[in-house]
Amino acid sequence: MTVNHECDLVVIGAGIAGLTAATAAAESGLDVVLLEKMDAIGGSSAMSGGWFAFAGTQEQEAEGVADSLDQFRQDLMNVGAHRNDPRLVDAYLEHQLSTYDWLKDHGVEFGEVEISSGQSVQRGHSTRIREVLEGLYASFLDAGGRALFGHRARWLRRDESQRVSAVEVEGPEGHFLLDAREGIVIAAGGFSRSRELLRVFAPEQLDGIPYGGLGNTGDGLLMGWRLGAGLADMSSISGTFGSHPDTRDDRQELLTSFYMGGIIVNAHGQRFIDESLDYKTLGSAVLAQPGSVAFQIFDAEVRAKSHRGVALKDMDTLEELGHLWRADTLEDLAGMASIPPEALLDTVARYNGGIADGRPDEVGRTHLCNGVGALVPVAKAPFYAYPSKTLMTTTYGGLTITPHGEVTDVAGEVIEGLYAVGEVTGGFHGAAYMTGTSLGKGAVFGRIVAHRIASRRRAHAVGVGHA
Repeated sequence: MTVNHECDLVVIGAGIAGLTAATAAAESGLDVVLLEKMDAIGGSSAMSGGWFAFAGTQEQEAEGVADSLDQFRQDLMNVGAHRNDPRLVDAYLEHQLSTYDWLKDHGVEFGEVEISSGQSVQRGHSTRIREVLEGLYASFLDAGGRALFGHRARWLRRDESQRVSAVEVEGPEGHFLLDAREGIVIAAGGFSRSRELLRVFAPEQLDGIPYGGLGNTGDGLLMGWRLGAGLADMSSISGTFGSHPDTRDDRQELLTSFYMGGIIVNAHGQRFIDESLDYKTLGSAVLAQPGSVAFQIFDAEVRAKSHRGVALKDMDTLEELGHLWRADTLEDLAGMASIPPEALLDTVARYNGGIADGRPDEVGRTHLCNGVGALVPVAKAPFYAYPSKTLMTTTYGGLTITPHGEVTDVAGEVIEGLYAVGEVTGGFHGAAYMTGTSLGKGAVFGRIVAHRIASRRRAHAVGVGHA
């Protein structure tokens, strides 16, 4: 096999992580080749809700949101059950605001700012994610980057010094080697589409609805693993609760009415978990319920909080699709959902009575979302039910990395020439996930890696010049 192509840097995967790394590296003067085994950019990023988690932004200031890096860090560690690697958390916090500025400089427009899973303040910044990805790709091409679609990275190769220096590529023209002088970045996403890897690492999640990029079959994880890369957070893999059973790849249906005042009941009409917890934790709990399904139950007050086109709260579209059921009474609503009416009435009565009397909640709920927001009764007609399952969108576990995005082996030693960013990495999230930190992590660490490689290139050039 001959070397058909040469470049400074190869980036494997064209989601938010890969596009950010590739664009930032190309703008730093590196000759970058972007490999994508599918026919277009996007991956799981294009199927996401488009939220980024940032603190100290203009949008927060405009909304009067008081946030801080200390509070951000505390939230990240708490939702991760303090199993996150604090070095990665601190790297994110150090670079998150400059990444926000960089995205804005590249034409990204942030819409409303909302509170969601794992957040104690409004920290989720909404975007039109497909426009974000398209804009970054255009910037990559403008900076001289090259993209190869329909090309799959198969194997990583080391040189005589054991440095990762090439990747074997399979494309329409056959197999060839792509030599990378400065290194290779794995940004190939997770393995939500691999039943085989889910059986190995998260068999309890197999009843979740398969979702995420169609190319997310674990290629990047396996390439790093073959070279002895360490793995982190593999025991914490969980789907996300809140998607309709008929969710399709081309239309995300994820609703979090429970963070706005609703409750969650199973097919028997019973609550079974504190609804204010992060939706990854909720996702695992729902898989243990009858039929692996639960129902979001809420009233007209919550329904009025719908925002068309905004992920997690677009109830208007869900009702138009016929997926959100509406009834004038809870009895009729229970009938539509095939829930025993007397059980649902009793559950709602106990929930509302506890709020009115100040009694402890039966499942320990004290707030709407992650310790924020006073509980409100489910009381104002009409009433709504949204059948929901666990959606296997992302697998937040993977290759171990340093705060610079360098892949490390099982002994914690850096594998020279190999970097990883985005969903393929582990260690940042820990036990669970905060809304907006997936896209945020991809962008933040994508820039970190690009700057690391570019600075090493400049240092090497200076050293050679002095020599």
